[in-house]
Amino acid sequence: MMLRRFLGSKIRDIRVTGTHLEYEGSIALDEDYIDRAGILPNEEVQVLDLENGARFTTYVIKATRGSATVDVNGPAALLVTQGDRVMVLSYVALNENEISGHAPRIVSINPDS
Repeated sequence: MMLRRFLGSKIRDIRVTGTHLEYEGSIALDEDYIDRAGILPNEEVQVLDLENGARFTTYVIKATRGSATVDVNGPAALLVTQGDRVMVLSYVALNENEISGHAPRIVSINPDS
């Protein structure tokens, strides 16, 4: 059976709150954000920086619920700056029977940011 990859969810309208180079890697996201998007801890995500066009793949770790944390860690910290607007995308693998009923979950956190 062939699987195809589709957008599963997108967290948009968030800003980087911190960067930490001396860390093994990941993006720490407010637990409320990942719950709303249906993203799980340690799930692979793609991060897109709207300020400089950087795109990178990493994994999610939970930050404190309600903290509004969006911290980029490890080498990817060199690709963003605190305050940058970013989007976080997750993907799903769907078989042919699942495609027509699929709709990605789009979560807008701070639409005026």
